Amino acid sequence: MAEKKRSKRFQTLENRPVHKDGFIGEWIETGLIAMGSPNDPTPSVKVSDGKIVEMDGKRREDFDMIDQFIADYAIDVSITEEAMAKSDVELARMLVDINTPAEEVRKVFGGLTPAKLASVVDKLNIVEIMMAMQKMRVRQTPKNQAHVTSATDNPVMLACDAAEAAYRGFAEIETTVAVFKYGPLNALSLLVGSQVGRPGVLTQDALEESFELEIGMRGLTAYAETVSVYGTESVFVDGDDTPWSKAFLASCYASRGIKMRFTSGTGSEVQMGAAEGKSMLYLEARCILITKGAGVQGLQNGSISCIGVPGAVPSGLRAVAAENLLTMAMGMEVASGNDQTFSHSDLRRTARTIPQFFPGTDLIFSGYSAVPNCDNMFAGSNWDIEDIDDYLALQRDFKVDGGVRPVLEEDVIAVRNKAARALQAVYEELGFPPITDEEVEAATYANTSKDVPPRNIPEDLKAADRIMKEGITGVDVIKALAKRGYRDVAEAILMMMKQRISGDYLQTSAWIDENGYVWSAINDPNTYQGPMTGYQMSPERWEEIKNIPWAIRAEDV
Repeated sequence: MAEKKRSKRFQTLENRPVHKDGFIGEWIETGLIAMGSPNDPTPSVKVSDGKIVEMDGKRREDFDMIDQFIADYAIDVSITEEAMAKSDVELARMLVDINTPAEEVRKVFGGLTPAKLASVVDKLNIVEIMMAMQKMRVRQTPKNQAHVTSATDNPVMLACDAAEAAYRGFAEIETTVAVFKYGPLNALSLLVGSQVGRPGVLTQDALEESFELEIGMRGLTAYAETVSVYGTESVFVDGDDTPWSKAFLASCYASRGIKMRFTSGTGSEVQMGAAEGKSMLYLEARCILITKGAGVQGLQNGSISCIGVPGAVPSGLRAVAAENLLTMAMGMEVASGNDQTFSHSDLRRTARTIPQFFPGTDLIFSGYSAVPNCDNMFAGSNWDIEDIDDYLALQRDFKVDGGVRPVLEEDVIAVRNKAARALQAVYEELGFPPITDEEVEAATYANTSKDVPPRNIPEDLKAADRIMKEGITGVDVIKALAKRGYRDVAEAILMMMKQRISGDYLQTSAWIDENGYVWSAINDPNTYQGPMTGYQMSPERWEEIKNIPWAIRAEDV
């Protein structure tokens, strides 16, 4: 039989990177549907004696634990029947209308059930979602978060990369480990490096929850965001958790002066095989209301580590943007994802970021990889340090504040070297395995962990054990730095410790500037109501964004 003759154009197209991505048609029974599943409940609510007795077609006696928590703690009973009586289109137009203030929208949306929330944002196209984001984000000034990790948990590289990330403008820096026991040392490297790069940068060490809480109480980290919530009861129970236990854990962080937010995202229930045939967005609406009901100030969502799931189905990336918008509509900070890689296509991975990048969110990325992806222990990021000049060019192209700034090579070299030497001094003072001058020099100029000499891992792990067993805290780090002549870094860490006492950075959407001043939704509320309102880039910031180092200048010609 003769071989079927093929179109050379189609053969060429089949070799494009996008064909390496996974795509799947909607599969409703498994929950592989982004928005508007026929199995989603019909929105409804009934109130009796000040208590919700029916929600989304289910009577109170039939509520699961998520329904009960949302009904009792997340929905404003005084307004819910009035709010639910409004049509989806009317509510959707409130989100987009520049003449309807965000606070008015939040008051009405505070009375909506999960099914109603999902149904309302399904009436918005992607441009309308972006328009609504610009108005509804809680803090006026957009910021960004970076991932700083090492495939070998190399402490010197981590300190250097943290310093560079902070110097480039990231307001938060998150790490995790290749080997669990390295956790305390990784936290130490980020603490020192970040404060060399810019005083005030918040850091976290994403590991097991009890470890995160303990290391935060030691003053070695400043925030946490890996406390996960889910949209179906079976997934919650599988983790030995309930909404009440998560709320209790959140209060533990707050009571000890540690900023925290929950994490959720479209697709997580599908990945865990328990989506109950509901749409991803409906289940995420439940997670958002759990977060609100728990009194948590923010949420890391935007599919996060599950992005391949919504990225494979129709309208999936629109649903990801919609979940970010719903978080804003509930008055919470949103760290809007964009962190895990999901596509072989540069066009798709850029397009996935546009809905958050253009309107701005509290944290546009909840993990821009400030290291090459070969060193990224969060399974690789949608953008990494090798894309940073493209990102800077996009800021410049569209006059968008994406939370980072152009830097000069010699300045980055200097800040990396200072971070390495500061950590070297701390290690010497604490009696940890020495950091050699050779390591300092290599890490100063390195791109990846492959460019630095290997460490003595067993000895490093003994040092990590000492941090936990001997109760080493941020105060010990401050003393070591001050004794060895790094007083400015010591004072920066001391300032971060003082923030625990004031509690200002526990306010919604808080970040700390280099002077120790806390910016948040309280003192920097988003006031957008149309052109020339809301966040307006200052002339100084625009000059900074414009001046990428490789642009030809008139005076150079």
